[in-house]
Amino acid sequence: MTKGADAKTYKIGQIAKELGLEPFVLRFWETEFPSLKPLRTPKGQRLYTEEHLRLLKDIQRLMHQEGMTLSGARKKLGGATRDDTLKSMVESELLEIRSLLRQQP
Repeated sequence: MTKGADAKTYKIGQIAKELGLEPFVLRFWETEFPSLKPLRTPKGQRLYTEEHLRLLKDIQRLMHQEGMTLSGARKKLGGATRDDTLKSMVESELLEIRSLLRQQP
């Protein structure tokens, strides 16, 4: 787990272990759920926030426990995805800016 000033972030392996999933499943879900866009380090490593973790747990519950399809899970989560996507984009940009500022001498 990597800690920023205010936000906890997790690497893909940590999230996969927490959820009992393979990392490729998380990467696939990123392509299927618009609001699931992890942050990226300058080297391209995925960093998931607490918000991403909550969304992943919801997706996992809907698909694995409630037996929904990808389409059904997307529809069920659709009401919040637009706001979540915007929030995730803003958060990603702010964390990128913070990272760039910390790198400067």
